[in-house]
Amino acid sequence: MAPKAVVLCSGGLDSTTCLALAAASGYECHAVSFDYGQKQSAELEAIKRIAKQLGAEHHLLELPKMGFKQSALTEEHIQVPDYTGKDEVPVTYVPARNTVFLSIALGLAEVLGAQVIYIGVSLVDYSGYPDCRPEYIQSFENMANLATKAAVEGQKVSIHTPLMHLSKAQTIQLGHRLGVDYSQTVTCYQADDTGAACGHCDSCVLRKKGFEEAGVPDPTRYA
Repeated sequence: MAPKAVVLCSGGLDSTTCLALAAASGYECHAVSFDYGQKQSAELEAIKRIAKQLGAEHHLLELPKMGFKQSALTEEHIQVPDYTGKDEVPVTYVPARNTVFLSIALGLAEVLGAQVIYIGVSLVDYSGYPDCRPEYIQSFENMANLATKAAVEGQKVSIHTPLMHLSKAQTIQLGHRLGVDYSQTVTCYQADDTGAACGHCDSCVLRKKGFEEAGVPDPTRYA
């Protein structure tokens, strides 16, 4: 029996690379994605296709909308800004999102008997979210191994962040070697219903820059 891994998957470039890496590492992969009231749903359609392509079991969970307000990704009256490159937490930050997602992934991992959770956070080429930092991930892992019956009985869980110290270009090169079809991914914060990207939000600019620096053709469809 292959060991199991729970992989947090949004349908974007980073999480798809993590899913491909987990699959290539021999894990039976369980891709977990969330409908948390985000304004665009193209990414959820994307991860359904991607999980099937990579042979992963897909779990789509619907979360209450009230806990994810005050973000440009969920509130119609807050506009997604163009890329600025400023060193500050942007309005696209979703309150406590990774903490909620990882907590649910932890519960699923314990139920499945998985000892590994993958999340595609990065300290390089990212938008400045506090819940993407290595000290946060380490703290969550410490908490997780105090909080579950499995860990108390010796089956500890580890949080894998293989992209943490990779640039976007390095992530794309890794995925390219793994055969990832990035044309299927949706990274844009305000993609249209077909998955076409805006080309000027934080996520789009970092993605475009990554493909250019990686020397890999950019398959992204732009509106």
